[in-house]
Amino acid sequence: MAGLYIHIPFCKQACYYCDFHFSTNQSQKSELVNHIAQELVIQKDYLKSEPLETIYLGGGTPSLLSAIDLEILFNTIHKHYKVKDNPETTLEANPDDLTPEKLQELVAIGVNRLSIGIQSFDEQILRFLNRAHTAQDALQCVANARKAGISNISIDLIYSIPGQDDALLKKNLAMAMALKPEHISAYSLTVEEKTVFGRWASHGKLTAMEEGLSALQFELVMNTLQECGYQHYEISNYCLPGFESKHNTSYWLQKKYLGVGPSAHSYDGESRQFNISNNHAYMKALGDGKISFEREVLTRENKINEYIFTSLRTDWGCSLTYLVTQYDYDVLKMNESYLNQLKEANLIRLIEKNIILTTAGKLLADKISSDLFVSGNSQ
Repeated sequence: MAGLYIHIPFCKQACYYCDFHFSTNQSQKSELVNHIAQELVIQKDYLKSEPLETIYLGGGTPSLLSAIDLEILFNTIHKHYKVKDNPETTLEANPDDLTPEKLQELVAIGVNRLSIGIQSFDEQILRFLNRAHTAQDALQCVANARKAGISNISIDLIYSIPGQDDALLKKNLAMAMALKPEHISAYSLTVEEKTVFGRWASHGKLTAMEEGLSALQFELVMNTLQECGYQHYEISNYCLPGFESKHNTSYWLQKKYLGVGPSAHSYDGESRQFNISNNHAYMKALGDGKISFEREVLTRENKINEYIFTSLRTDWGCSLTYLVTQYDYDVLKMNESYLNQLKEANLIRLIEKNIILTTAGKLLADKISSDLFVSGNSQ
């Protein structure tokens, strides 16, 4: 089984924290959709006829697409790809787009999972982030989605926001819990260089939350959601039992996936390729019957390091057996002293030949992963 990701690079306005590829100029939206459909046809053999288990429309803001745009994409997919019965079909959406009429269109086209970018239920924070929706929009869109028959809803929340203290974060979490979403993605605000927040920070107009306070908010989110019955199955992701994101989980399990659209990434088990992050150049290349992308052939060390990095972020952890059988690499033998230190510090547990981060270890996930990375001369 494989996955398909479609990047829709359009937004109504620029959120001040976002460094994904997007444009607020929607004049070429339908033209770009036609080019994405063209890329889908060109790339039809990339997955070597493996059935699609998941389809994910991300961005950008895919909920800006019209019913006709969506029909073009889904008709192309079903014509040229093998698709599993009732695949997990996710569409990222902003609350202000999810009218009852729009939701009927989405359900009719086959969308059965929504990922809604709520981020916060506080009006002042929403304005600070430059979000286009209101708190009432957030509440109403979930109610609309339920009425439309969508029974798998994920919402995004952001913590570590300057000005959002613990009391306000608790209020946001309480409002999220009242909606009873099946899945929650909770992200720490990262100030990226090429964003409005990045420019503010470089001019001294914005100071990111201090690392220790950010860690405490991470623990607050984690403890609150777990107490409410959510499984913390990946560093930034929580779900009710059985509602893990199949699409995102496939990334962490090293499954193959095809990414189409400007800036989309693909992985076939041996290499990764990265589409150009420029709408005009993307369409120009396809106009010549080509796809503009860069390709990276993965070395054994690349594959080991990617597996360590992604698997340690999950609640099932890094499988010692998998590394031995797939890459002839014994991470326990090569890092015995360091892993013993981590165990003694209660940062990891070894359970059934899996390295699993403890709650304290999750705060240091990136460092622990990088410490376990192998270099070109590792055996």
